[in-house]
Amino acid sequence: MRCLLLFCLVSLMPTAWADANKALLQLADEYWANQLREDPLRATFSGVNDYNALLPAVSPADQQRRHQIAQNFQQQLFAIDASELTDSNKVNRDLLAFILKHDLELSQFKGWRMPILADDGFHSTIAYVVDRTPFGNTQDYENYLKRLQALPAYFAQNVANMRLGLKEGFTQPKQILGHILPSFKALLVSDVETHPLFQPFLNMHDKVSAKNQKHLRAQALALFRNELGPMFTETATFFEQEYMPGAIDKVGALYLPDGKNYYAALVRYYTTLDDVAPDSIHALGLQEVARIRAEMDLIIEQSGFDGEFSDFLEFLRTDPQFYARTAEELLAKAAWIAKDADGKLPGFFGKLPRQPYSVEPVPVEIAQNYTTGRYVSAPIDSKIGGQYWVNTYGLESRPLYQLPALTLHEAVPGHHLQSALSKELSDLPAFRREFYPHAFGEGWGLYAEKLGVEMGVYNTPYEHFGRLSYEMWRACRLVIDTGIHAKGWSRTQAMDYLASNTALSRHNVQTEVDRYISWPGQALAYKMGELTLLELRTQAKKELGDRFDVRDFHDAVLAQGGLPLQLLREQIERYVASQHR
Repeated sequence: MRCLLLFCLVSLMPTAWADANKALLQLADEYWANQLREDPLRATFSGVNDYNALLPAVSPADQQRRHQIAQNFQQQLFAIDASELTDSNKVNRDLLAFILKHDLELSQFKGWRMPILADDGFHSTIAYVVDRTPFGNTQDYENYLKRLQALPAYFAQNVANMRLGLKEGFTQPKQILGHILPSFKALLVSDVETHPLFQPFLNMHDKVSAKNQKHLRAQALALFRNELGPMFTETATFFEQEYMPGAIDKVGALYLPDGKNYYAALVRYYTTLDDVAPDSIHALGLQEVARIRAEMDLIIEQSGFDGEFSDFLEFLRTDPQFYARTAEELLAKAAWIAKDADGKLPGFFGKLPRQPYSVEPVPVEIAQNYTTGRYVSAPIDSKIGGQYWVNTYGLESRPLYQLPALTLHEAVPGHHLQSALSKELSDLPAFRREFYPHAFGEGWGLYAEKLGVEMGVYNTPYEHFGRLSYEMWRACRLVIDTGIHAKGWSRTQAMDYLASNTALSRHNVQTEVDRYISWPGQALAYKMGELTLLELRTQAKKELGDRFDVRDFHDAVLAQGGLPLQLLREQIERYVASQHR
């Protein structure tokens, strides 16, 4: 009888184990399917084309409905017995739990009342998606036309949300709005055929008959002239004449309703850490600023420059030798650096992505108040690769000596390499291939800049100083972000601090500080993530000694896609343990 009972118990265990794992994977798939249904723009950007005719619904009722859906997913997730999960599914569970936890925590602050940042917003997002939209047959164009037809309702909901923000004191601060206004005015329709959203109708795919091309183009022209043109004008007028005058005067999340708790929640989300406080991050930033400043002073000495630190910064900001004369020259230099870095990758990575990437200018309609550069990913099966955007607006603000660090961060071995590898992880649930914990992703980008020293990418003292200036820039973010949002720093105080500690141009100083003001907490991700990666590498090298291989370490860091920092620690602990066997 005893043996029989033991046999029964053993035979039942695989069923319970299988049920828990199956339930987890099914829930993960349902979660991701819901995310794509709720955000058709994200679906298109991710290469899922089932919703290409649609736009998100963003009314307060829709926001409340999504909150309830997230609660339901969280309840189902917690009902699964984690002890029955495989190791890989425990990671899947932890990641989904992280996402739902923060979605629910942040939703209570109703951030949708402020659907704009200093360099992005509801009004500009669709332009990014056009490049990711398929245009291979008549149906594709009809879907896009339906999406454009849905724009007036989508804009109206966002404007209504912003009006609610005005009423409740939850707005972007007045001081930065003048620099955002051009992105609204860039959408005004003076000549339909030059409008960025009309471009797909100019040179249509030859699989679309001439008759259908003529019909679709005529519909689009009428839509722009009769509906979209007036809507873009009305939205820009609202922003300039209603939102800007009615916005709050002070900068910083602490001046928003329940702002202290709002900022604390954002800090936890963007750093992926539950045990950090703004004061401790501020102090860490000051330490990093002092350390990097000492390294910068050494580079100035090695360069032979005779003068003070401020004099050297002024030299870098004003000497013509450090600036491209044309946009084409800047893009060519960025492309050369990117290709040079490509050739060095095998010495530092065992696994490289298949997807290529291009070097592109930041779209002109958003370039004026846009950051220096950015990486824009593409679906793994897209007809285009990832895109490394370089801002060619205001060439006198785009120093060449900072271009190597920017390229390593945005392209390879930074965002493109990490993102493309993540998309190739076919054995993971779909939501994980698109998951981007900021501290991991931006920390990796900053780590990639420093890795460029080992790779031999920096060739002059000025390029080394540019790299240190970029690292200083991210250290200053720890000080400035917490200073603005937790300590009451003014915009001028933040700009002066960034300008006096980095070689960033004055234009970049303004755009960067406005970005930190408009996007509380996100700027903390870079340094917090990079410091964790450097710490983990030091520990792994110490424990493994001669068995440490930097290629294996990097592969281990990137093997699971994006991870919150605590889960990344556990991943590297498993990697180190595996090397001891």
